[in-house]
Amino acid sequence: MRALIVEDELKMASLLSRGLSEEGYMTDVAPDGELALEMARDAEYDVILLDVMLPGADGFEVCRRLRGSGVRAPALMLTARDAVEDRAAGLDAGADDYLPKPFSFDELNARLRALQRRGPMAQPVILEVGDLRMDPRSHQVWRGDVPIDLSQKAFALLEILMRRPGEVVSRFDLLEHAWDRSYENRSNIIDVYIRSLRRKIDKPFGVRSIETVRRAGYRLRGDGGVPG
Repeated sequence: MRALIVEDELKMASLLSRGLSEEGYMTDVAPDGELALEMARDAEYDVILLDVMLPGADGFEVCRRLRGSGVRAPALMLTARDAVEDRAAGLDAGADDYLPKPFSFDELNARLRALQRRGPMAQPVILEVGDLRMDPRSHQVWRGDVPIDLSQKAFALLEILMRRPGEVVSRFDLLEHAWDRSYENRSNIIDVYIRSLRRKIDKPFGVRSIETVRRAGYRLRGDGGVPG
């Protein structure tokens, strides 16, 4: 799961990023609305946490522009203002929920779980490619009826491949999906995790499903794998 945190207060952004990371999210942080718009258009997020009080365009305007540009990720607005008219303005701008500050992290997590259950993105609850299945919400993977235990990073890489079966996904796209933008190691980390994935989802079952496309990236076969 990937979250975009739009928050100009460094301390609050850091707390949110650390807390969500502990819950299994990959997080990116945008300190202003313009950068948030650019990031949300360039990457697929499962949820956007959007502060109302931002430099330049406020959270209401940013949310309207996100929706106007086709970004449909669930948006949770965060603000110190709790007036009824502010809550209404946020929802009218296209937000899915509204959480006033200060709030407990337990409440934030509950709101995020509720947004994921009713999220507007048209994504299947269970991803299926051949006999390979994934439940993104419960972080479970199966080959046929056999459960497969994956690390958080391996799961994130497999998820983006399963959402784009038959397509070549570049190493850069895989890196951007599974690591936040502060990650500096651009070496062979993706290749290492792909090898680990093959050992978990292919080798024990005698199949070959993840293909290397030279100088381009990796592709998950649309049929879920062939004997190999």
